[in-house]
Amino acid sequence: MIPDAVFASTLMGFFAPVRHYLEDPTVTEVMINGPGVIYIERSGKLERVPESFPNVKALYAALRNAAQFVGKHVDDNNPLLEGRMPDGSRLAAVLPPSGPGGPYVAIRRFGGEALTLSRLIDVDAISEDAVELLRVLIAIKRNVVIAGGTSSGKSSLLNALSELIPDDERVIVIEDSKELALMREHVVTLESRPGDASGTGAISIRDLFRISLRMRPDRIVIGELRGGEALDLVQAMTSGHGGCLTTLHATHPRDVLSRLETMAMMADVELPLAALRPQIASAVDLIVQVARFRDGTRKVTHISELEFYDAPSGKYGLADLFERQLEGIDPDGRIQSSLLPTGVLPSTLAQLRAEGLDVPDAMKDAAHHRRLGHRSP
Repeated sequence: MIPDAVFASTLMGFFAPVRHYLEDPTVTEVMINGPGVIYIERSGKLERVPESFPNVKALYAALRNAAQFVGKHVDDNNPLLEGRMPDGSRLAAVLPPSGPGGPYVAIRRFGGEALTLSRLIDVDAISEDAVELLRVLIAIKRNVVIAGGTSSGKSSLLNALSELIPDDERVIVIEDSKELALMREHVVTLESRPGDASGTGAISIRDLFRISLRMRPDRIVIGELRGGEALDLVQAMTSGHGGCLTTLHATHPRDVLSRLETMAMMADVELPLAALRPQIASAVDLIVQVARFRDGTRKVTHISELEFYDAPSGKYGLADLFERQLEGIDPDGRIQSSLLPTGVLPSTLAQLRAEGLDVPDAMKDAAHHRRLGHRSP
């Protein structure tokens, strides 16, 4: 058997045209659009680079070796490839005939500087007051969904928020492909697995989630909700498994709820929407919305609380606790903004105070001004 280090070195040799980008900590993604067109993402911005593969055969050779590294096979009958590079970077590729003009390859890198909450505050991705609110709500085991578009910083924020989990808790992490690196000591990582060529041996997120409930978790973290496992998570959240964290793709806090409904209905359980919606309202406590702005920065735009579900109207009660206010563009083209409290206090305020906790003073000041404003003519 070839040692992993030798295999890794050999594989990187096949990716020689982009190797220095894969080793550059400032590069977050490498995109290969056929052998002659390569883009990278750096500081949230795309740029085309001059390097290229000698020909399409060289790119095919690199992908076949990458497939072999993760125990898969690619050809005309199997033109899709997902897996990890030796350094942990995530690779996704679409080969002809599904990708005419390709192969098309995207390699998402996860190395470099760990984005701590302190660092996120420094770059104005989140405010100190917002972090303090999340600190106390995570302490009392509120369930948190982090939502955003592709490459908006969902996983990075989830990693950073893991700092707020108490040290004496056991955290079970479930992912399709290992991307998270929680800042905790007691972490159990579970990873799904696709079936082999005959379709056997598959282990799904749902399989892992169900067994995780028997592994004495204090908290369960699902890297990303994509399908029917959403229903399992919702039902676990409503049956005493508090403090869960997960991410999903959605562009606004209200879209999170419709996305959860859609994914939960993908499960093999015929649950009427009228019965599902109250469960979602009971399960999800907090939605943290992130976005990537035009200037390449990634920031928290909303922290919203799901307060209730009104059955007669079929509507959820969603309240923004923090919202980012846009303030213009500076001379360097950077978008200026501030994440500010809205004056709405969380419905769990009494529970927080009973446990010796409280919300930031800025939230209480904003709530005071909001009350005065409502009284004014």
